[in-house]
Amino acid sequence: MENKIEAIKNWLGTGSINVFGIQYSGKDTVGKKLAEALGATFIASGDIVRASGDRLNNKEWSDVGRLTNPVEYKVLIADYIAHELPAGALILGSFGRHTGEEDLVIESLIKSGHPTKAVLSIYISEEEVWQRWEMSKELRDRGERVDELSEETVRTRIEWFRDKTLPVVDVYRQMGLLIEINGQQSREAVLAEVVDKLYEFVQKRV
Repeated sequence: MENKIEAIKNWLGTGSINVFGIQYSGKDTVGKKLAEALGATFIASGDIVRASGDRLNNKEWSDVGRLTNPVEYKVLIADYIAHELPAGALILGSFGRHTGEEDLVIESLIKSGHPTKAVLSIYISEEEVWQRWEMSKELRDRGERVDELSEETVRTRIEWFRDKTLPVVDVYRQMGLLIEINGQQSREAVLAEVVDKLYEFVQKRV
């Protein structure tokens, strides 16, 4: 695996890999592990939004499970990409989850010196989402986030992912940047699949 990781690092340079997945797919876990393996920085768009607090007047959206107000998100994410990104390679957690945001993200990342080199889509079934939600409630391993405590908000997130985010993922598929990953495996197996498929992706481009 070390040789594959080294090849991916050399190819990635200061570029970025964007990771998408439905709620409870483990996209942030995968992103963090991949960033650690590649010596990159992981940044989740959700963390940026939540850290913005009242500045975006986002509470009424996030508390019912919706994504951030699209107009306000574009302002926030464009400003963050332009001024806050660290140097070096980046692994991004769902930057641009709403239909129409992908162009802004792609263009802003190019201008910042972190072009999108690949996009991962971590797949799990909706049945698996609910199983993991039930388990998470028992373990209380995701804190007290309002947007994950009730069945209603999780259901809303599933609907928004299907209606708003999957079209974004399809744009990256059409661009030839998408790598699809089976998220219904152990964390170790998911990471191994990510590395294997990224390596295959890189080999076709060098």
